[in-house]
Amino acid sequence: MKLNFVVVLMLFSVTIGFAQDKKESSSLVLENVPDVPSSLVDRMTQYQNTRWAALSSWIPNGKGILMLTRFAETAQLHQVDFPGGDRKQITFFKEPVGGGTFCPDTTYRGFMFTRDAGGNEFSQLYWFDLKNGKYTLLSDGGRSQNSLPTWSNKGNKFTVVSTKRNGKDYDIYVADMKNPKEAKIILQQGGSWSVMDWSPDDKKILVQNYISANKSFVHVLDVETGALEQINSSNESIAYAGGYWSADGKGAFIISDANAEFQTLQYYDFASKKLTPITSSIHWDVSGMTINKKRTTIAFTINENGVSKIYTLNTSTKDIHELKGIPSGVIGGLKFHPNGKELGFVLNTPATPSDIFSIKLDNIALSRWTASEVGGLDNSTFVSPEQISFESFDNVNGKPRTIPAFYYKPKNVKGKIPVIIYIHGGPEAQALPTFSSFNAYLTNELGVAIIAPNVRGSSGYGKNYLLLDNGYKREDSVKDIGALLDWIAKQPELDASRVAVWGGSYGGYMVLASMTHYNARLKCAIDVVGISNFVTFLQNTEDYRKDLRRVEYGDERDPKMKEFLLQISPANHVDKITKPLFIIQGLNDPRVPASESEQMKLKMQSKGQKVWYMLAKDEGHGFRKKANVDHMQWAIVMFLQEHLLK
Repeated sequence: MKLNFVVVLMLFSVTIGFAQDKKESSSLVLENVPDVPSSLVDRMTQYQNTRWAALSSWIPNGKGILMLTRFAETAQLHQVDFPGGDRKQITFFKEPVGGGTFCPDTTYRGFMFTRDAGGNEFSQLYWFDLKNGKYTLLSDGGRSQNSLPTWSNKGNKFTVVSTKRNGKDYDIYVADMKNPKEAKIILQQGGSWSVMDWSPDDKKILVQNYISANKSFVHVLDVETGALEQINSSNESIAYAGGYWSADGKGAFIISDANAEFQTLQYYDFASKKLTPITSSIHWDVSGMTINKKRTTIAFTINENGVSKIYTLNTSTKDIHELKGIPSGVIGGLKFHPNGKELGFVLNTPATPSDIFSIKLDNIALSRWTASEVGGLDNSTFVSPEQISFESFDNVNGKPRTIPAFYYKPKNVKGKIPVIIYIHGGPEAQALPTFSSFNAYLTNELGVAIIAPNVRGSSGYGKNYLLLDNGYKREDSVKDIGALLDWIAKQPELDASRVAVWGGSYGGYMVLASMTHYNARLKCAIDVVGISNFVTFLQNTEDYRKDLRRVEYGDERDPKMKEFLLQISPANHVDKITKPLFIIQGLNDPRVPASESEQMKLKMQSKGQKVWYMLAKDEGHGFRKKANVDHMQWAIVMFLQEHLLK
């Protein structure tokens, strides 16, 4: 599952051992963070009041959409009846809604949605009945993760993936809309499983067993008997990223990197057990796809160095066709209209936030459903990034390896420009040229350049590039940051004496590791929910994530690997960091536990280092509530003004 709309910024509190200048509000704990001046709040208000829109579902009668946006403090579900129509809010919760999907069977006028509490990611499943405006909890309401449903073709049944059995494994359940609370478990194999699609006769489903970003398996699961049959059995490590049954049920259209460097759309024939590539001539990843109700057309996106293109596939002839006339940007959320002749999607560009569009396939007529606000700002002043690449430390085929990056250069800046290196999380993710009003503030108002590298281990550049940072090669990606510092020093417009590193999650680890390796070449750093010690991280991350992360980082239960992980962990090298550090954390983070930030802060303080620290008690692995996001951004600006710009 990929989604990477630039930086979703995040924010533990444990016992505070070195309480310095500590302030506490109802939701935030701050240490060494100054009071925010009203002048800064006033100037940033416009930038902090932009919006976005995400397509959740078409309404089954075809007369509107269900979409997600934020008007007050949190993201909630709204209905829009026609392109450009008013957004009518349906859900009103203090906690953000994760998404929603209408039941295709119009007998049941309503939709399913998910919601967690305080960012803990224990998403619970609810049914919202439009007949009476009431919602009902369908899942267990405990410390379990529950997915949105995958509807059967008739719409009278659905599958849900849940960890409720033991809190660790993702099991598959099926339920009938006549009694949606009574879900029957049909698969409990252990590990991470997901549902791709129901067969045309609703008797079987395609399911995926995810091992890592480079390895997964696809099976056919019999809904009634629970029988499981693997497809495309191979000794090769293959990654799959989506699949749909063909209309005749004799095969399936699957995204995989089997016999290919990139994620390719392929057709698997069940009788011959052969996989036939369809998009092998396109040397970029197929990043997403959807199929219409009659299964005559597939729409899919290509990620071409961070920019999306939409294609359609005739499922009978296997002919593909690019849809022209769509603005350049990052595209996601593909969903066919119930009539199968119109395609909805979300478009995001560096100058415009995510908005919902649809395109009619017969005449390529484009409609815009939402026009998200940009705070009254002139978005023509927002910087669009330049695609660059820089040479790193190693060679490929006798030539220096190049690392791709996006370079946001501020306009009309006199003198040498200070730089922020923004490092994405994942690590199996990709920095994309998407909208960020905060980035716009940094470039327009502070005159700072932002460079977002896709260091080795990033997705989007082939499966071998994705493997370059695994296990004992972990610090090779940190060396890419050293190479970027070399590149910055050679650019006449950039100030190599004023460089900051900033990143979240795995990107937070990269920030801390960069400070331990390149402290003398950096001025300051911002670590958001970062890993500070790989061993304690792997021991304390939620059970449902442990095995998945061990594949990427290494298994800390192996003595040799444990020794290596301890050796490269930034928390064990705090004596090398002498420059200012800002740590931001969410108390309820299930992915990178809050203890990772706490131990880093305490170790830095034990060495006499003054650390800025922000903790949100009602957030998890990403700040989602507007008040918290606003305060975090104010604090980051003050930190940069104090430690980067001077």
